[in-house]
Amino acid sequence: MKVLVYDAHSYDQTFFNRANAGRHELSYIAVQLDAQTAALADGYDAVCLFVNDRASREALERLRAGGVRLIAQRSTGYNNIDLDAAAELGIAVMRVAFYSPYSVAEHAVALLMTLNRRIHRAFNRTREFNFRLAGLMGRDIHGSTVGVVGTGKIGAVFATIMKGFGCELLGYDVRENPDCLALGMRYVGLEELLERSDIVSLHVPLTEQTYHMINARTLALMKPTAFLINTSRGALVDTEALVEAVENHRLSGVGLDVYEEEEGKFFRDLSDRPMADARLARLMTFPNVLVTGHQAFFTEEAYTTIAETTIRNLDDFAAGRTNENTLVPPPA
Repeated sequence: MKVLVYDAHSYDQTFFNRANAGRHELSYIAVQLDAQTAALADGYDAVCLFVNDRASREALERLRAGGVRLIAQRSTGYNNIDLDAAAELGIAVMRVAFYSPYSVAEHAVALLMTLNRRIHRAFNRTREFNFRLAGLMGRDIHGSTVGVVGTGKIGAVFATIMKGFGCELLGYDVRENPDCLALGMRYVGLEELLERSDIVSLHVPLTEQTYHMINARTLALMKPTAFLINTSRGALVDTEALVEAVENHRLSGVGLDVYEEEEGKFFRDLSDRPMADARLARLMTFPNVLVTGHQAFFTEEAYTTIAETTIRNLDDFAAGRTNENTLVPPPA
């Protein structure tokens, strides 16, 4: 199959070429998919997309007119794809339903520990041979109450790690996870979780129901000594409300690997130009806010699985098979 990989970087080529082993004809472009760039896929059988590619109805119509029959999403989340439009147009959609949950969960813990022990500030100080400790005091994580919002595979791994720290676990999800119950987690409503937790970590997908679930009202429920960690999807958090909460000292720290307006910014080097996003620029000025560029998934193990799974999806589609990663099957 001829496949055009949108939003491609050097690591995409390294891992995908290794997994592909010459089976499919892969081409890579740095631009992201939208209604205007969809024409670049004319003559291709499939496109491979990432989280900030915009597979809107208009883009999908243009892709289908150019011959595209499959969208191979190289992530678990797929809120960037209009699945209803894809089904109507006869475009199959497949994703990577599972990859290392440890990568994201471990990054969430890394954000938490960096914020709590002021490691990012200590790093900058010691590079200038400033070894004073004033302003670097943290607190024991042991004995803290940890609220896990979303207890699927990643949330369960995060809960397991925090259990190892000796934390009390609270969970919020539409379904209780037996693995989390076995850890001693107690499921409660979102409001109670936010009110009681010293640490809140978000691990839910972005849906209409979870959009801005962390907003002015729910932030007001949190302890002023609490940490908020988001390694899931940026739009779970109302950024405007978050900025206000941090400005007014209503949170101890915030760790973000995702941002609701990250498209066009994350996965890019913008160091040689002014930051046009005033909200993101404001967030970055706070010493107790730590932002990473959607890298939580980015480990060798996780990316190897992502590449291998995507190539298997291409193999199965070419052979007329569906699998557990199929979101929209090909037309009969």
